[in-house]
Amino acid sequence: MIALLRKAADRLIGLSAIIGTLGLIVEVSIIIVDVVGRAFHAPLRGAQDVSQMSMVVIVFGGMALCDKLGGHVSVDVFERHYPEWLNRAIDIFAALLGAVIFFAIAWSVYQSALLSQLLNLSTNIIHLPKAWFQWAISALSIVTALGMSMRATELALGGPRTTSEPEADL
Repeated sequence: MIALLRKAADRLIGLSAIIGTLGLIVEVSIIIVDVVGRAFHAPLRGAQDVSQMSMVVIVFGGMALCDKLGGHVSVDVFERHYPEWLNRAIDIFAALLGAVIFFAIAWSVYQSALLSQLLNLSTNIIHLPKAWFQWAISALSIVTALGMSMRATELALGGPRTTSEPEADL
């Protein structure tokens, strides 16, 4: 059962990362076209709008993968001095707290998307509907929260701790 959940979570995290990657490709393409266009006194109309919205997709699209790989910032000054069970408990608590935070972000942004849709809010220059990107944030936040919940479950069941490689001692 846990292997099936892990496989489903990995697929969602992979999809989230692919979406973030597509956002990065759009971002870089827009910047290149805009910079070249500015050199010829013809900047790309709406480049700022697309750049801002694709940045949202990049950040939230990569968040679940960052968590899965243990890439979040962590302060582990005392970790080597704590017993393994305490480090595991801290990791479980951190994963659950992160899941709660990302579920809260998803709910809050979803409510904001409904308001944006009601008020027909859009970007300033080319009038992209803001609700689309808010729904994307909400969905990608749910994927991150589910990934964090899955990690907490695995840790609670005795699974391996995933941490990034420690820096060399100074």
